[in-house]
Amino acid sequence: MSGRQLASKWLKTEVLLRDPRVAKYIPMTKPLTIANLQMMLRQYGIVVVKPDVGAGGNGVIQMKHHAQGYKLTHGSRTFSYSRFAEMYSALLKIKIPRSYLIQQGIRLATINNRPIDYRVKVVKEGKGWIFRAMVGRLAKPGLFVTNLCKGGTQLTCKEGLRRSLSYSGSIDAKRKEMSKLTRICTTIMERKFPGITQLGFDYGVDVKGQIWIFEVNTRPQ
Repeated sequence: MSGRQLASKWLKTEVLLRDPRVAKYIPMTKPLTIANLQMMLRQYGIVVVKPDVGAGGNGVIQMKHHAQGYKLTHGSRTFSYSRFAEMYSALLKIKIPRSYLIQQGIRLATINNRPIDYRVKVVKEGKGWIFRAMVGRLAKPGLFVTNLCKGGTQLTCKEGLRRSLSYSGSIDAKRKEMSKLTRICTTIMERKFPGITQLGFDYGVDVKGQIWIFEVNTRPQ
């Protein structure tokens, strides 16, 4: 399916942040700079840095600040550093050569200690949009990224919520909340970027049951 493509994650995030109905669901997101990274690590303790343009979980790195120093996780490997400067130097060597974003780290609900998030895909047919998929993506053991191309396991959305949340009464409510958010965001995106014909929304549900919007794709896999 063809349609308008928008590669920049930041461009799409900025548009959604302008709408108060949606902004509260988006983790703090900023362009990668030394100052932003230091500030966000102090504030949240955990962040994810990812290419502004990219897909499939490629180049995504997790960073943590704790009492003993810092940790950087890339793929299945984690490295420890006593000083921020050491970790930042390592980051510059690992990251791919393009612009990056920093996003507030979210402590996702898990299944057997494996993080799970959700992909909701909608496509335009005629004058309206229809839901094409709503699935859970369970990270491969030992990884924090959930992408199926990185070894993640696909579940139904309902099964993912049931197995990762301890309060079963919220399963239908969370699915409805994701659906409502998707409809609102789709309207916002189409108004700003006429010509798009498909959207893939990546959602997370944290350990407290709060829904987060991680990113929007105009060419979802």
